[in-house]
Amino acid sequence: MGKDQATYRAMVVWEKEKDKFVCEVKALDFGELPDDEVLVKVHYSSLNYKDALSASGNRGVTRRYPHVPGIDAVGVIERSPSPAWKPGDKVIVSGFDLGMNHDGGFAEYLSAPQEWLVPLPKEMRFEESMSWGTAGFTAAQCVAKLLENGVSPHKGKVLVTGASGGVGSVSVAILAKLGFEVVAVTGKDAGRYLQILGAAEVLTREGFLQDNSKLLLQEQWAGVVDTVGGEYLETAIKQGRYGSTVTCCGNAASADLHLSVYPFILRGVTLVGIDSAQCPVLRRTELWQKMAGEWALEQLADLVTVITLNELEKNIGKILAGKVTGRIVVRMIAPPDRLVNNGKESQ
Repeated sequence: MGKDQATYRAMVVWEKEKDKFVCEVKALDFGELPDDEVLVKVHYSSLNYKDALSASGNRGVTRRYPHVPGIDAVGVIERSPSPAWKPGDKVIVSGFDLGMNHDGGFAEYLSAPQEWLVPLPKEMRFEESMSWGTAGFTAAQCVAKLLENGVSPHKGKVLVTGASGGVGSVSVAILAKLGFEVVAVTGKDAGRYLQILGAAEVLTREGFLQDNSKLLLQEQWAGVVDTVGGEYLETAIKQGRYGSTVTCCGNAASADLHLSVYPFILRGVTLVGIDSAQCPVLRRTELWQKMAGEWALEQLADLVTVITLNELEKNIGKILAGKVTGRIVVRMIAPPDRLVNNGKESQ
């Protein structure tokens, strides 16, 4: 930061009146950032569903306001109290309590405990890392669990629900790259988009959901990435093939799950919960290296829209309304190093 720079810009959410929350780009004082945390100049962040919940005053995500959301950030260390990190290091900051109850990445600068940082892979650009972001990292965790549980392309089709969202889109692309026959479920008019990402078949909600009064449904899937929960997860589990693995990472449809034990004790279906917030740093580092290397996606540009800090508020409304396809990356610096939205920045 410059010698005379006393403030930095951030999107702050505050409670204007009881249960009425307002988002505003404001100047914050550097003096309020704790000296005992690593100071990072943020180059890019990304917009996730959890950010939108925090920005709308959801107390289950963020307990105290005013607050700066943003569960993702990438940038360069400017100050570090830890010998493990030094000024100039390029780092990804995500997970743990970032953007939830600790001010997050929707700011030109952030501070974070050293344990929350992972090195930006050398092969990965700043904006590319946020094109993945927490959504892409969650997708990578889901795919890794399927592989570790023995799911492979020759064992049959894999299913991705909520496939046009951030986690779903990246899951489709990774699985297709690894040679899987991917069936994608979406409630949006996104068939062409999902086919570009590698989906072999696209189902509507109505085409996928079946009579949930049945304890078991016809076996179909060797593996599942479920991003929405509720009846989608119920249907996917009931359709699991013998020995299949179902990963679960979202609850946008519902947090409830109404099932018998039959899929588990008659077909040996394994249900695996995926958490990105508390994932250990060693596991994070390992998966980020995969995302930068063998899992790198040529289609990543097709997933991404790049916006500025001033455009965040309208896009928060869009993601809450289910009108966002793919990933939204937030650029904090100018000029951009290289844009990922087909060479064009969102206006």
